[in-house]
Amino acid sequence: MPVPRPEYPNPLFDRSHAWLNLNGSWDFRADPTQQHTAAAADGYDQRITVPFAWETPASGIAAHWLETAWYRRTFTVPSAWSGQRVVLHFGAVHHEATVWVNDTEVAHHEGGYTPFSADVTDALGDGEQLLVVRVHAPADKLDIVHGKQRSMPRDDYDGVCFTPSSGIWQTVWLESRPATHLATLRLRPAQDLTGIAVDATVRGPESGTARLRLRVRGEDSTVTLDIGPDGRAEAVLPVATPRLWSPEDPHLYSVDAELTSADGTDRVTSYTGLRSIAVDGEALYLNGHRLFIRGVLDQGYWPDTGITAPDDAALRRDLELAADAGYNLVRKHLKLEDPRFVHHADTLGMLLWAEPASPGRFSPESTARFAEQIQPMVERDGNSPAIIIWGLYNEEWGLDWDLPGDPAKQQAVADAYDLLKALDPTRPAVDNSGWTHVKTDLLDWHYYDESAASWAATVADLLSGRRDDFPVKLGPDFVVHKQLAVTGQPLRGLPNLNSEYGGGFTGLDRAWHLRWQTQELRRHDRLAGYVYTELYDIEHESAGLLDFHRGAKDLAGVDPGHVNAPTTLVLDLTPVAPGRDLLTATREFTVGVRVSHHGTEPVEGTLHTTWTAVYAAAPESPGSPVPGCHAEAKPYVLGEAVEVPATLPEGRTSGRLHLALVAEGGSVVARTALDVDTRTAPHIGDDPRAGRTE
Repeated sequence: MPVPRPEYPNPLFDRSHAWLNLNGSWDFRADPTQQHTAAAADGYDQRITVPFAWETPASGIAAHWLETAWYRRTFTVPSAWSGQRVVLHFGAVHHEATVWVNDTEVAHHEGGYTPFSADVTDALGDGEQLLVVRVHAPADKLDIVHGKQRSMPRDDYDGVCFTPSSGIWQTVWLESRPATHLATLRLRPAQDLTGIAVDATVRGPESGTARLRLRVRGEDSTVTLDIGPDGRAEAVLPVATPRLWSPEDPHLYSVDAELTSADGTDRVTSYTGLRSIAVDGEALYLNGHRLFIRGVLDQGYWPDTGITAPDDAALRRDLELAADAGYNLVRKHLKLEDPRFVHHADTLGMLLWAEPASPGRFSPESTARFAEQIQPMVERDGNSPAIIIWGLYNEEWGLDWDLPGDPAKQQAVADAYDLLKALDPTRPAVDNSGWTHVKTDLLDWHYYDESAASWAATVADLLSGRRDDFPVKLGPDFVVHKQLAVTGQPLRGLPNLNSEYGGGFTGLDRAWHLRWQTQELRRHDRLAGYVYTELYDIEHESAGLLDFHRGAKDLAGVDPGHVNAPTTLVLDLTPVAPGRDLLTATREFTVGVRVSHHGTEPVEGTLHTTWTAVYAAAPESPGSPVPGCHAEAKPYVLGEAVEVPATLPEGRTSGRLHLALVAEGGSVVARTALDVDTRTAPHIGDDPRAGRTE
């Protein structure tokens, strides 16, 4: 059988010249009564495929609510590694892992999303080596970080949680290195983006006399450094003609590090991109240019493999699907994802919002476990140019829903923010995404609403400052109003993002809300971006633009790529319902059309229209130009309304009016659509503005 996930697992700290993949078939024994010991060889009556969680079909086990189990396999150290230290790596194991090699305990780790390793050299013998791993994954996950994995007893947010993924769920591998070795290699763009700032950490008995040679691959930029008494070495590697990393040009610079000591030579490669991400007032700037985030939520689940991607291509494919839908950022939600995902974002130019998993309730233990993820997250992924936002808590998960009323919880959030910013001050951080903020660089909010009218009004009120709270529906008849921030956290002067939104239960409904709600967000120049919920369905949750297998859904002719384009059309209309955006007693009507443009230069063109049946996709041709309807917009300034007259074709009682902005030369730069119905009057109780142009 081929080895699953055969690719090198950690491209941002690459020792792939000396590694051995240990994925594949392992012996497995369930231990529901916790009776087994490491030394006992009995009970291994099944085979499991690593690195797939034992709940998943891909593992070959598919055991649910099993709390404790054991893994066993043998390995042979390559003869070429003679004289080197042998290090055993685990990408991630949920939740508590104890590791033995040849009956010697070599590692104990807690935390289901963070990597760990152990130097196993002294436990090795001749020939085959025996590796045993005991994993405990408690059913009661409330005091441990578990993100979207279901707990028993249940989380308060159980309705949006999924099948747990217990055990080894990322790659297991061996590496060889000298006793004196590189422990970390931190790369950041120099402040002026003309070079790479390097901060390396060396560990081992000969670190005091070791020398570190750094080279930017493909550049005439090399430096040799002595190691300081604290084991650190710092330098800036200049780049002669800097090529900045951006979504349009995701250029990466690889840095080769060679450490030489009396113990031998250690070689590590990493990479980064020359890019800046900055907050200036209410705007975000990437490389000095204003950035509008068009984001989508991605929770990192797959049908047969749980929180492990079935293969490396699946990680890349999800990013490509997001790009195809017009998004420039993916928010990986409540999960420290496989580092290969980050690598693919770096190479594809997809921006990332990265965040750790959450616990289920507030306690000293859960707070400490949450915080323990922050340093490994930054150390493992901090070199990535794609990550432009660090997240922390989400909607008070693990804070018992009482952040505004509890100083202890506010302190926990502030402490997490301070720790993160001390580790990495180069990126904006969000303290408690979506709900009440305590200490944050971005003022984001999660607002869901099934009414187009109240959606538009609430968004306008939040962005104008008329209100500093918003409704959150926690149950059928239970609505709370969430404050944007506690006293002391500024409500103005920071970028605003609606970092979760969406509505509807069918593909048709969700596509309708996607189109109209996103339009309302584009109406407001103060907004710094949005994140739509979500890219694909997961198990019982049918909120995706795609199904769980990443297949197409019926979106009633709506193309997300048009909705999320850098240039879009905004209609001065409050729609009524799917299939009947505009209700009119006559076939003739007029609609105001504006241009929202997030480019670097102004845009202008002529508005074109054409008709199809309701729910039909936009035809390839933009249709006919509308006489006198010339529209334009400056970057990040909503254009003035252009009144576009239209007439429903003779003999029809309904239809979809497709509108397109066509630039000189014939290129289509923006599209939208309007479903018109002459047969139905508004229902009693509908908002009086619905279906009317303004």
